[in-house]
Amino acid sequence: MQYATIQSDPQHVAGATTTPNRPGVSGSGRQTAVVIGAGFAGIASALRLAAAGCKVMLVARLPEIGGRARTFERDGFTFDAGPTVITAPYLLDELFQLFGESMHDHVDLRPVWPWYRVQWEDGQHFDYGGDPDTMCQQIARFNRDDQDGYRRMLAKAEEIYRIGYEGLGDQPFDKAGSMVRAVPDMIRLGAQRSMYSFVASHIKNERLRQVFTFQPLLVGGNPFTTSCIYGLIQPLEQKFGVHYAMGGTTAIVRALEGLLVRAGVELVLGDAVSRIETRSNQIASVHLESGRQVKGELFLSAGDPVTLYTKLLPPSGRHMRTRLRAKSMKLSMGLFVSYFGTSTEYPDLAHHTILLSDRYKSLLKDIFDRGTVPEDPSLYVHAPTRSDPSMAPPGHECFYALAPVPNLKLYDDWQSRADRYHDLVLERIENHLAPGLRQNLVTKFAVTPKYFETELESPAGAGFSVQPVLSQSAYFRFHNRCPHYRNMYLAGAGTHPGAGIPGTLCTAKTAMRCMVRDNAVPAKALG
Repeated sequence: MQYATIQSDPQHVAGATTTPNRPGVSGSGRQTAVVIGAGFAGIASALRLAAAGCKVMLVARLPEIGGRARTFERDGFTFDAGPTVITAPYLLDELFQLFGESMHDHVDLRPVWPWYRVQWEDGQHFDYGGDPDTMCQQIARFNRDDQDGYRRMLAKAEEIYRIGYEGLGDQPFDKAGSMVRAVPDMIRLGAQRSMYSFVASHIKNERLRQVFTFQPLLVGGNPFTTSCIYGLIQPLEQKFGVHYAMGGTTAIVRALEGLLVRAGVELVLGDAVSRIETRSNQIASVHLESGRQVKGELFLSAGDPVTLYTKLLPPSGRHMRTRLRAKSMKLSMGLFVSYFGTSTEYPDLAHHTILLSDRYKSLLKDIFDRGTVPEDPSLYVHAPTRSDPSMAPPGHECFYALAPVPNLKLYDDWQSRADRYHDLVLERIENHLAPGLRQNLVTKFAVTPKYFETELESPAGAGFSVQPVLSQSAYFRFHNRCPHYRNMYLAGAGTHPGAGIPGTLCTAKTAMRCMVRDNAVPAKALG
């Protein structure tokens, strides 16, 4: 385990006192706050708590912060292990602004063009991105009649964005009244419709329907069951663009780590929480695998809420109903991720490529319902060296290819299948995107949903926590304020509003809004 203690205080550790009936202050006059999990949600939560004047300890199971946003170094290549698409960068900049700084002094963000290249097996492709006029030029190559439909769809999506993202995206939905107040807007927006149904009502060409419905997969959802509320992703991209951080997403993590240190946050890395101790209606302490006990007045879990309720909290009658619900919730698909480096370059590849199978709906049914691992997987291929040659040796390229697959509840025999599936993924990329790929490989390795389950503690190896279906969204998603323990709050992909970098950063803001409402922290936690 690794400890990086900045402005630490004995109140953080075993023996610290707590106020028995409410979140309060320590003997030093400042509240102590313990944040569990150091992904983007945990980092953002720790920084906001520090800006609110709390003494903050950030505890992480992994030996570095970032969670899924790890880095793999192999044979001179640098591979981002997790999220690679940066949208809404203002949410990251907000964290630096809390301390009078600018993210742009620490991170070099570059716009990516096209945002995504969507390609089919016959070689036809659509360069997705840009303003509506640019998008319509691409649409005309498939069906001119769909240009007007696209504009109508975008106008409706912008309304969804204004209400669903700007209005409700970081607002708490932990009380029934909050959901009741939102119902009229949700009905008016047609939230009960699936993303595919929403797009199909405006777009007639089947391939264009696929172009404008793959986005829910980036947050763990099936376009045929995910609410059309996620149509807000399109105007979000239109407003802020799609970016890449030079040096990879890990460059953002390193910049945030420096900010944590400057903010006085105590980092405890490589030491997982083994259990959480409760006392009546409060969290009393967390116990680490090293044997260390950590007490405080405020606690925030930024790990998976299924893990929190089924493994970390004691099996108490107080939260038994939530525990049972956590066990029954639909989880997102799993991910099979191939990493590889080549001795030659492929300049015709885009930075982000979506290679779609000739099957669409039936392939998604295999993944989400039947538990069948597809032999013709659709792939997201990330080629960071298209924008940043420093990620590979000179004249070389590095890639990762992400294939959606069933989670471990539906299929778990990866020990016998992983090597063959890795070869299949590389073969598909060679056949459709990068000729001669396999003869030019320098290094390769892959991770399966087992990695997400064991290394990242994601239940059933789900890549994005719980599915973003309507029955698991807003009030029906895990709340950002624990309903059972009054000094426990939650952030992360499984909480409202959901997964993805913008989503998880917003979960931290939502948790802070709950704390401000509860008079647990001052409003400066929100900036």
